[in-house]
Amino acid sequence: MATEWAKLSHCERRKVGALIVKDRMIISDGFNGTPTGMDNKCEEWDEETQQNITKWSVLHAEANAILKVASSTHSCKNATLYLTMSPCKECSKLVHQAGINRLVYMRGYKDVSGLEFLEKAGVEIVQIAEITE
Repeated sequence: MATEWAKLSHCERRKVGALIVKDRMIISDGFNGTPTGMDNKCEEWDEETQQNITKWSVLHAEANAILKVASSTHSCKNATLYLTMSPCKECSKLVHQAGINRLVYMRGYKDVSGLEFLEKAGVEIVQIAEITE
């Protein structure tokens, strides 16, 4: 389901989906993209590097899912986060602080420090095979 959710992202370079599950029920979902009410364009041309770069305002899928829970009556405490890509170090802090105690992901992010942080924090981490269509 996280793979399907990732398809909703307007980002061109990378599409990531997230689901938060607690007591066998999906309590939140997210995908990477701009904040609510903003232009959905996630990348912009950088003259210096001569390539598209991600706008600083883009939120990662897991951050979007955690923020949705924050504005609901649910809690992430002891929940499982399903991601199509492992979290960056910044989002890993959010995952831990939200009380999520299990992470299931498919693809690894280029920087593994987020996974190392979560492992040190006692979060159960499971990598599963990527689903291909």
